[in-house]
Amino acid sequence: MNYTIGIDLGGSCVKAVVVTPEGETLAKHNLPFDAEAEMDWANRLRELVQSIEEEQGGKPKNMGVSAPGLAAPDSSCITHMPIRLEGLVGLNWQKFFDFDKAIPVLNDGHAALLGEAWLGAARGFQTVILLTLGTGVGGAALVEGKLLRGRTGKAGHFAHTRLAPNGPPDDCGCPRSLELAIGNCSIPERSNGRFTHTGEMMEAIENGDTAAEKIWLKSLKDLATAICSFTNILDPEAVILGGGIANAGDRLFVPLRDYLDPLLWKTDDYEIKLLPAQLGDLAGAYGAAANTLNA
Repeated sequence: MNYTIGIDLGGSCVKAVVVTPEGETLAKHNLPFDAEAEMDWANRLRELVQSIEEEQGGKPKNMGVSAPGLAAPDSSCITHMPIRLEGLVGLNWQKFFDFDKAIPVLNDGHAALLGEAWLGAARGFQTVILLTLGTGVGGAALVEGKLLRGRTGKAGHFAHTRLAPNGPPDDCGCPRSLELAIGNCSIPERSNGRFTHTGEMMEAIENGDTAAEKIWLKSLKDLATAICSFTNILDPEAVILGGGIANAGDRLFVPLRDYLDPLLWKTDDYEIKLLPAQLGDLAGAYGAAANTLNA
């Protein structure tokens, strides 16, 4: 059967797309698992692939996997993923599925950008940055048509960019990072306990809460500062913003543009594009499929 399965393993569910080589979507799946139960994610994943094979009438021609953590240079497994998803580190996916060819695995942020570059907002760009704004901040960069991976696979982790000399460290030890400036993980601290996530804060802003708006705009100023630095380092054509926080729409993009424009080093008349991601929470699954199709 000439179809490909793209799998995106998250913290509490696994998402999958079934696609043709041309990018036609044959099926979409979202299967939750118990993150506290030992290897429940692996059991659900086997069940999901078996059900897809039954639906499609045969085994896939290709499979690809997106997962949190750092992928091995040979793409065979995840080599570093602290705390979560017991059993993920070192797991060889080809052996796990008893598949007849290699199943490449890549970081979930990298996969999301490859998905957007194949079928979403990053199509047509050669140099583009993706930032996913949610509980934390994910990221990836495509540079002159190639995914930026780096020596260990951590390239594109823009979340852990230092914005000021002092402050508490994030999960990777970076003080005053972009992730802490705008991620949902720091909303209680940034709002002095008023809000638990950005959605609550946005609702308060809609109801005229000026104190909440001040917190939000401070986060956008920090985001603009970080994006300014990224543009000077990588000189992208566009910055794609995804994740749940990007659902704020104009309340995100309009002030962010206003804060960013005065900071940019303008060397010609090109205006860097700020664009919303298009593939939602399936971007990683599409990227995993694109990665294995291009392997």
